[in-house]
Amino acid sequence: MPQHGVILGVNIDHVATLRQARRGHEPDPVRAAHEAELGGADCITVHLREDRRHINDRDVDRLRVACNVRLNLEMAATDEMVEIARELRPHAVAIVPEGRDEVTTEGGLDVAGQRDRMAAVVAALSGRVGTVSAFIDADERHIAAAGACGFHACEVHTGPYAGAFHAAGGDFRNAELATTQTLVAQAGRLILESGMRFNAGHGLNYHNVRPIAALPGLSELHIGHSIVSRAVYTGLRAAVSEMRAQIDQASGRR
Repeated sequence: MPQHGVILGVNIDHVATLRQARRGHEPDPVRAAHEAELGGADCITVHLREDRRHINDRDVDRLRVACNVRLNLEMAATDEMVEIARELRPHAVAIVPEGRDEVTTEGGLDVAGQRDRMAAVVAALSGRVGTVSAFIDADERHIAAAGACGFHACEVHTGPYAGAFHAAGGDFRNAELATTQTLVAQAGRLILESGMRFNAGHGLNYHNVRPIAALPGLSELHIGHSIVSRAVYTGLRAAVSEMRAQIDQASGRR
């Protein structure tokens, strides 16, 4: 684990989303991964969806070679994705639910209802990837099932917490917000007691991340959309300035 404690996995899916808006070549997820590494990312996370709506097969192949930190591949528990992961050998795999019509992952994996399948996926990936985690809701049934299936880690879905934080304006006197944070904390304790790593992610941003990052025993946070969104603002001025300089130099207005 890095010196600063909790591992930061930066999800760069939405860099590819922007590229796919034009079906072009930029922005390049590999360059984004390098920028994230320079900013302090301990891990690069990408979700190779079945419909390849953003990250594609070429991206993951290039990232596996180019990443200087851990590569975490999010994927559905399908035969196709298991074979891709076995071939790619990423440092980590996160099994997530996937719906064709969803904009982003909308809930946790039903591990308890798919024990046989999940155990088979973990077994198929073991020895081919570093760690296998399950993206789950803060529910003790799924934690117990994940442990029984052999998962190395559980990533707790923090979407309900993030939604409650926004609705309450970050006021922890709000009962729903306090409850959602408590549920994440309780899930973390159960995960650790089960001998797995406690990870978390989804919907976290610069305003709501601290209470989750402070939870005891937390190993990893995976954050993407808010970081990519923030980069638009922190980098837009410099990007426009560089374009302005190119135009001015070419037109003689130096």
